[in-house]
Amino acid sequence: MSIVIIGGHDCMVCQYKKICKKFNHKAKVFTHMSADLNKQMGQPDLYVLFTNTVSHKMVKCAMDGAKKTNAKVVRSHTSSGAALTAILEQEAALAG
Repeated sequence: MSIVIIGGHDCMVCQYKKICKKFNHKAKVFTHMSADLNKQMGQPDLYVLFTNTVSHKMVKCAMDGAKKTNAKVVRSHTSSGAALTAILEQEAALAG
């Protein structure tokens, strides 16, 4: 499964990717808004939004991308590694 993580802390990018790799997922992490963010995101299966550390503009961009591809969106107020692990465990349980 491919995952796009929007928000979070710059120093946690490597940890986010390691956590996703542990669950056998590919991850792209965007902590800052870039000019062509919507083109860089691609077509992931899951969007993870860390709402405490993300701009409204980035959330809107992610939500627009999710609507186009019918991807699932999960929001989390905290941007810790434990929060990401919990999200991925929950998604694995739902997938069966």
